[in-house]
Amino acid sequence: MADFHSIFDLTGKTAVITGAVGNLGPSFANALANFGANIVLLDLHEGRLEKLSNNIRKSTGVRSTYHVCDLTNPEIVENTICQIVSDHKMVDILVNNAQAKDAAVCFENATLTDWRKTSSINEEAVFLTSQAVGRQMIKQQKGGSIVNISSIYGIMAPDHRIYQDANFGGSSMGSPAVYSYTKAGLIGLTRYLSTYWAHHNIRVNALTPGGVESSQSDNFKRRYNDRVPLQRMAQPLDLVGALVFLASDASAYMTGQNLVLDGGLSAW
Repeated sequence: MADFHSIFDLTGKTAVITGAVGNLGPSFANALANFGANIVLLDLHEGRLEKLSNNIRKSTGVRSTYHVCDLTNPEIVENTICQIVSDHKMVDILVNNAQAKDAAVCFENATLTDWRKTSSINEEAVFLTSQAVGRQMIKQQKGGSIVNISSIYGIMAPDHRIYQDANFGGSSMGSPAVYSYTKAGLIGLTRYLSTYWAHHNIRVNALTPGGVESSQSDNFKRRYNDRVPLQRMAQPLDLVGALVFLASDASAYMTGQNLVLDGGLSAW
């Protein structure tokens, strides 16, 4: 009889997570570590990276390292992946989780500089990390799994009415065009790379969350929840099961797909 638990086992695998100390990164890192993966955390905040890495190591016993990495700099990204390979020998999983979302400027008044504050992370950084890691996975000849974290606004338009008089951490909220543009593009890149690298057994899938609760104002949460069949925003832990599935052999025959976890929002 098949051992169905083993298909989720990540023991001995090395997982690289970008945006590691953001809203979703710690939950993603801890989930993969709990299934046995050695963790490499990438972000810009060294103190938070060190704390998270130490916590993962103490709570799970896996190897956990981190790198302060500017994902928009090609040379830094390439050097970081080389350091990871030197330390861990392999890269088996990449979670492209880093994202930016600048909502301060309306579309009519946005400059190209404003646009690139988001696109440099949501598009160009994903290109750089996927290229560097994909090259390494090809060299290893053992396949791998790349998971791109998209957004519900990559597959449907935001309801701009729910952002009226709303704020996030004390700042006004909104969902700019560049965010939808880049998150939709990420799904397109997912499909492209899934066929491009399929003969190397490198699987590429997207995970698309709906709104994730954090420090949004109460009026925004109420309006958002009223639009969701399950009547609530997501919590980071709502997403980790899907991530483990996509990272592991449980999804060995799945590539080029977009797994949507939105509480039913897109089903209306």
